Amino acid sequence: MGEPSFAFHHGGLDRAEAVRVQPQQLDSLWHAGRVLVLNEKGEACCRDPGEVYFSGENISLRRPENATFLGLHDGRAYFSIAREAVTLGRPSHDINIRVAAETWGALHAAVFAQAKALHYWQSQSKFCGRCGSLMDLKTAGYNASCGACGLIVYPQTHPAVIMCVSDGERILLGRQAVWPEKRWSLLAGFVEPGESPEQTVVREVFEEAGVRVESVGYVKSQPWPMPMALMLGYDAYAPHQPVTLSDELQAARWFTADELNDLIKDGSLQLPQKMSISHYLIQRWLAGVGRTA
Repeated sequence: MGEPSFAFHHGGLDRAEAVRVQPQQLDSLWHAGRVLVLNEKGEACCRDPGEVYFSGENISLRRPENATFLGLHDGRAYFSIAREAVTLGRPSHDINIRVAAETWGALHAAVFAQAKALHYWQSQSKFCGRCGSLMDLKTAGYNASCGACGLIVYPQTHPAVIMCVSDGERILLGRQAVWPEKRWSLLAGFVEPGESPEQTVVREVFEEAGVRVESVGYVKSQPWPMPMALMLGYDAYAPHQPVTLSDELQAARWFTADELNDLIKDGSLQLPQKMSISHYLIQRWLAGVGRTA
């Protein structure tokens, strides 16, 4: 398959790391900059659905210290800031990132993903994990420093694997009880300390479905700011074998391509949203790619 159709695959901004430590340059970029305002839920606060950004000068004549510098695109700076730190003047439309992923342009959805993940990390980094003192955001939002003990912490990304498990003729899908009715998807799980993503694929498939994987191959990745994950997509080959359910899944089973297409067509089974790498990997398999045997 060609260019991936899932969300947040755009190359995004030039993150211009050197600019983060140049307060005067940041000040000069602020007035004409585009600012994404996020509420406490990580939703974008927009004047209307078609007007994603505020201009810096409309937020504040001076760059707020708690504004996060996201990067540059075509010579223009992009920032984000918490809703509680600004006065917008009139009610805003709050847009969920899942909606934005399907309706905004690819660049702007990628900017939103970057801002949302940083916004969440900042909200969780207000107190020092070593001494409990208040932390101060530094480098335009990219680290937090404790003035009491000197601890410096940086934004975190939580790697997770999502795997298209196939025996060459069938694909292994599962569903959780909390998912929408009829929704099935690929198996997935977080990478544990001291573990490679490939080891995680093998472990998670066995833990969740009792299936032993024999080979693993990396496909593509997707930032997943729900809130700070990075989804690493894999193909995995496993000989056809019985499924043994764990407590994490309500159901899991093997599907042939014909079975899966028929169930999708008649509405008996729903795939994940098109914005997800899971949907991409399943459709890729249905197109005949990745059916390693």
